[in-house]
Amino acid sequence: MASEAKGGAASGPRPPPHGRLVLPAGRAREAVAFAAGAVAAALALLCSASVLGPTPVPNIVSIPLSASSSHSASAAPAAVAVGKDPRTFYDDPSLSYSVRGARVTGWDAKRAAWLRSRGLDPGSAAVSRRVVMVTGSQPEPCAGPGGDHLLLRFLKNKLDYCRLHGVELLYNTALLEPSMVAYWAKIPAVRAAMLAHPEAEWVWWVDADAVFTDMDFALPLERYAGSDLVVYGWEAEVFEERSWVGLNAGVFLIRNCQWALDLMDAWARMGPAYPEHAAWGKALREELRGKPSDESDDQSALVYLLARDPGARRWANRTRLETGYYFQGYWAEIVGRLDGVAARYEAAERARGAAGLRRRHAEREHPRYAAAREAALRAAGVPGPAGGGQKGWRRPFVTHFTGCQPCGGSPNRMYTRRRCAEGMRRALAFADDQVLRAYGFRHAAPLSDSVVPLPFDYPAAQ
Repeated sequence: MASEAKGGAASGPRPPPHGRLVLPAGRAREAVAFAAGAVAAALALLCSASVLGPTPVPNIVSIPLSASSSHSASAAPAAVAVGKDPRTFYDDPSLSYSVRGARVTGWDAKRAAWLRSRGLDPGSAAVSRRVVMVTGSQPEPCAGPGGDHLLLRFLKNKLDYCRLHGVELLYNTALLEPSMVAYWAKIPAVRAAMLAHPEAEWVWWVDADAVFTDMDFALPLERYAGSDLVVYGWEAEVFEERSWVGLNAGVFLIRNCQWALDLMDAWARMGPAYPEHAAWGKALREELRGKPSDESDDQSALVYLLARDPGARRWANRTRLETGYYFQGYWAEIVGRLDGVAARYEAAERARGAAGLRRRHAEREHPRYAAAREAALRAAGVPGPAGGGQKGWRRPFVTHFTGCQPCGGSPNRMYTRRRCAEGMRRALAFADDQVLRAYGFRHAAPLSDSVVPLPFDYPAAQ
């Protein structure tokens, strides 16, 4: 799950190489995000079971949407006795959740029938705007010191974002296909999530080492009406140069449809669950520019499917390579600018006419205040696109700590441990301040774990 990101919404100097980092075999499992310890700690906070009595830690935990979420189904169907509801694709004994199992066919019709049987309109906003976020972890604790604590903070960051935006979060600590470890583990998890969540139009994979650094920004789903896959990348580098680092597969949004299931199956066949895996590694090195090894990795495989596969146009025609905002941004070009970003947001809120934006409010009112803050930023002339970009001073939507290996403990040799550690702490605190504001606090300093109360009329009164 460690992949280097680059670039941004606007043109500019390229950061260092952003491709997949090659891991020693003994550390492949460490590269899969999150840790079982993080899951246990999160469950203590999130579940209703008493913390006094030990309970088993499940491998898959789903945090449901709030009943008040704008993305929730508008009305739940009447309760039906278990086993008495209409039969659906789930009753087919040949249905397989495994990437090695039988191919799922007719999914669009089966999913639509399931939705209608549950009283849901497949074309309604309650369905078409419903998103399930999926992230994953290794089953074992982290090898690196402090890795479990860091990954718990990454998890809290995702929980915060999902709570504010009505997104259901699913995190998985099981290897659904034991041979598909490290960056390959996402494919079995995403495929299974599609089948387990027919009510969701979109499944959103987010690597564990990615931080939401703009809690206001919401996925612009209307922008993706004609796309079934959204991934951060550059058309020229994928389709013309065929660079193995032309995109980054650490964060992607995929529609819950037959096309997507077929893509996941084709993608999985290039991975370690299939005997052709080694041959694919050699082919990818020959076909893709700059690939340094014979390892078949998920990122190179996706570039190949989009640019070189005999059926490439089938995949490319419904894929959007997003660079209009930081769908995921390269941390090394972001963290040093966060203080400047925060200063410009505070200045916009201190401006004449922004007093309403400074009012204290309930956390559930976050979307209204996020929209008002966006208007204030435009009025103040803060440059850059909403969601951030390589130029300008807007909050980056997602900051991806590719190469830092927080669970493994040893970052890529491009970075020092201290640089990664401070970068992660700075980004997490930057995001946390946006959440803590609704509770009347903020961090005492960018690298401080202590918090201080906010004065009334903040940030006008400091």
